[in-house]
Amino acid sequence: MLSKGDLGRLIVECIKQKNGRATVLDVSKYIWANYEDQLRQSGDLFYTWQYDYRWQATELRKKGILKHSDKRGYWELV
Repeated sequence: MLSKGDLGRLIVECIKQKNGRATVLDVSKYIWANYEDQLRQSGDLFYTWQYDYRWQATELRKKGILKHSDKRGYWELV
């Protein structure tokens, strides 16, 4: 079972596997491919996770973990 807070960790995990840079779609596919079962068991998060992980990306930017990328649709680690 996942929580909203776990989604930030999954974003970083995905981007690390993609050599520090990934598209928003890459991250979405990664989370679904690797955590579908856990998402399905996570109550309301199952219905909101795609919104919630984008919100977590904003929080990661505020914490200085993700860059404010010049390229639209890409997330990069600092």
